[in-house]
Amino acid sequence: SSPQMGDGGGETVTPAVLATTGPAAIVDWVFVELRSAANPAQVVATRSALIRRDGQVVKSDGVSPIEFTVPVGDYHVSIRHRNHLGAMTAMPIRLNRTITSVDFTQATTPTWGTEAQRAIGALRLLWTGDVLRDGTIRYLGQNNDRDPILVRVGGSIPTQTATGYDATDTSLDGITRYLGQDNDRDPILLNIGGSIPTAIRQEQLP
Repeated sequence: SSPQMGDGGGETVTPAVLATTGPAAIVDWVFVELRSAANPAQVVATRSALIRRDGQVVKSDGVSPIEFTVPVGDYHVSIRHRNHLGAMTAMPIRLNRTITSVDFTQATTPTWGTEAQRAIGALRLLWTGDVLRDGTIRYLGQNNDRDPILVRVGGSIPTQTATGYDATDTSLDGITRYLGQDNDRDPILLNIGGSIPTAIRQEQLP
């Protein structure tokens, strides 16, 4: 497909930025999209950005606000992550040449769809557990997100662990665990509702 206006791509990060500690420490990459106000399914521009421990989404320098090269106007803003369900603003937001803050952690930023984010107290978060990256969190059945975790730790000894940057690490601690404390399987069950393991949770993006 031909590049879209304002497309990102090729963003890189230096070891010095990743070495940052404290609230500004880098947690992971995220993918930010601007979508058409008239047709929210149409992605107008994209950027790969970094999310910090304090929740800020910044450019790959770890500090600066992300920028888009698009005309001043109204856009839906969506944020996606490698093993979380994405979320998008319910209403278009006016973007211009000044910094505009979009705080997905607050209930005062309504999101598209139904229960697009998980609520923990006053905070809103992305749902984790989309290990297969298909826009659906499943604990049981075909294409479930639990089995890849067992495969990643070796398949036959469920108490084993695996380290590394992998979609099976739903807790983002660098370790894939199938059983035991801080395992990556339980968040999947919790995020589909906790009591009916055949339930699913669908990403709320148009």
